[in-house]
Amino acid sequence: MVDYREILRLDHLGYIKKDIASSVHSSRNTVSEVLTLAGNLHVCWPLDDDVTNESLESLFYPGRNKDNGERLMPDYPKIHRELAKKGVTLTLLWTEYCLEASAAGKKPYMSTQFNDNYHKWARITKATMRIQHKPGDEMEVDWAGATIDIYDEVTGEISPAYLFVAVLPCSLYVYAELCPNMKSDAFINCHVHAYTYFGGSTRLLIPDNLKSGVTKNTRYDTLISRAYKEMADHYNTAIVPARVKHPDDKPNAEGSVKYATTWILAALRNYHFFSIEEAKIAVSEKLEELNLRPFKKRLGNRRSAFEDEEREFMLPLPKAPYEPAVWSAAKVQNDYLISDGINKYSVPFDLIGEQVDIRLTSATVEVFYHGGRVASHVRKTTPQRDPIRQYNAAKCDEAA
Repeated sequence: MVDYREILRLDHLGYIKKDIASSVHSSRNTVSEVLTLAGNLHVCWPLDDDVTNESLESLFYPGRNKDNGERLMPDYPKIHRELAKKGVTLTLLWTEYCLEASAAGKKPYMSTQFNDNYHKWARITKATMRIQHKPGDEMEVDWAGATIDIYDEVTGEISPAYLFVAVLPCSLYVYAELCPNMKSDAFINCHVHAYTYFGGSTRLLIPDNLKSGVTKNTRYDTLISRAYKEMADHYNTAIVPARVKHPDDKPNAEGSVKYATTWILAALRNYHFFSIEEAKIAVSEKLEELNLRPFKKRLGNRRSAFEDEEREFMLPLPKAPYEPAVWSAAKVQNDYLISDGINKYSVPFDLIGEQVDIRLTSATVEVFYHGGRVASHVRKTTPQRDPIRQYNAAKCDEAA
């Protein structure tokens, strides 16, 4: 049997066909044919140890010695690209392949052999992720366990900074951002920045069960925080939290967190940062290096895989940027005023004693009752003096 593995290995090392043929004891025509077939099917070195010469031969010459010349060879790279499209399955592609074979006057492979050969091609060419992950369909997110130390220039006090990681499972393209804390506003803002970095949003968002985003996640009930859900609605994505203690629900985020811990956090371990802004710049530089690192077992890198396979399938970003908001609940007091923690704002007097929901943004204060907005105010940026207290203070000054 032809030593297909050795031909691919020597070609990867840069040997000319004449030397390869001499080494594997095959003709130069055979070597040329094997390399041409490998190029057409995107098969390249290195290969996994379990990829044998027998499996390569069955891939290069399916049905050899069994009226192979009468059968139409499937275009596996094209099949792989078509599977990325919404609703496309191997059954549909096999049906179209049969019509194509009939038009060419050749016999098609049966559906079982068609599927087996595609899966074999996908495994050998390291294209198996497409089988499980549609491009632009999911974004997995998590916090890294390790932190970066931020030093105070005056006191020398050390504060930890936390690394947010988002990954697109199909291309493994990564976004990472450093935050001073893991609170809800930082968590949600990181999602906004991730979608901006990717240039689009995804159909599904898969977070871990963090209190900043997921209030409750049991077998029977899942509660998403209102601010987190509002952000997801703005980007037309659905939140599907991973099950508790089931990291396999987001394996790519888990793997990318480890990868980012090594190539971002560990790579910066000997640096001393005296501000969060300085550390953020260093993290963004390491992020670009991470996404440009070549894959070990497939051609290209995370950036090229995203550009070639995933970018066109991302959902478009909304025209208006998302405005982060904080939700809270309060009971309306007898003065029918609610507070944003600094200033007070009026609501309809007939809501005295009722529970209302308050939505705070940097510019507005909105009040909702039973899902309907009942009041909206421009948010004041400086504390306003209470007129009653101001009047009483004036009376006291007059008495004095």
